Amino acid sequence: MARKKIALIGGGQIGGVLAQLIAIRQLGDVVLFDIVEGLPQGKSLDIVEASRVDGFDVSIKGTNDYKDLDGSDLVIITAGLPRKPGMSRDDLLTVNAKIMKSVAENVKQYAENAIVIVISNPLDAMVTLFQKVSGFPSHRVIGQAGVLDSSRFATFISWELGVSVKDVNAMVLGGHGDTMVPIVRYANVNGIPVMELLERKYKDAAKAKEVMAAMVKRTKMAGGEVVELLKTGSAFYSPASSAIAMAEAILYDEKRIMPTCAFLQGEFGVNGYYVGVPTILGAKGVENVIEFSLDDEEQAALDNSVNAVKGLVADMERLGF
Repeated sequence: MARKKIALIGGGQIGGVLAQLIAIRQLGDVVLFDIVEGLPQGKSLDIVEASRVDGFDVSIKGTNDYKDLDGSDLVIITAGLPRKPGMSRDDLLTVNAKIMKSVAENVKQYAENAIVIVISNPLDAMVTLFQKVSGFPSHRVIGQAGVLDSSRFATFISWELGVSVKDVNAMVLGGHGDTMVPIVRYANVNGIPVMELLERKYKDAAKAKEVMAAMVKRTKMAGGEVVELLKTGSAFYSPASSAIAMAEAILYDEKRIMPTCAFLQGEFGVNGYYVGVPTILGAKGVENVIEFSLDDEEQAALDNSVNAVKGLVADMERLGF
């Protein structure tokens, strides 16, 4: 059976890690695109030269020509600029919207049947813009945010409880920003509620709530924490790994339940917007949205996050996109 063709749009830190992970896991042949001449070619050559050592046998091609995306089965988009000192929110939105508009037009031309995973920020707006410009069915355009945010939440829980992160189940919903909603009530360690374990650890319900509140806050600010430490960039290992988990679910038709930025049509009381919710990912992309009961506090938090997404989309439209 012919290998799948995976196009990566953006040859920066995330794009390079994505190419390496795809090669090592042999998910398919890779086309790494970037507008900077030599960058995708150099990274591709560097990765390929480790093929004997890492034991993979896939093709990796660096290119500055969108035509090389022709026939791609899966497209992962990281293209865009990070926010720089002195740059306003509108400035960032304008710059990255221009980039995403061009990307969407070219993906539509050369990879019209692909499933698309968007990582570029501001995430919720960029996913919305890509779908609007490309005209792709919404189930084939997905944003990567919830997988990463949920992994961060689970990691902090595992550290606090001293248990393997493999046994921690935690989910974050809503927009990819300060208003994201870590769902505390459903967080568990192999089925045991995390709050119960925290109360047993501290023998104090108030202390347990305080500790959880700190983990929720750290989850919301996790991206900024990495930026502050790196000083010259933002997270790239964890976003790449999160996108690869989504890619595997799609390429292998795994029907995995993952929180993704998906287009809602009435679910959770939201209609016509891309929002982070649990979805079933398979060969068709988003094959179903998993709706579940939220209590009043959780619903209010999600509504607040959805309002932030609506504001971001309105700002983008105001800027002419």
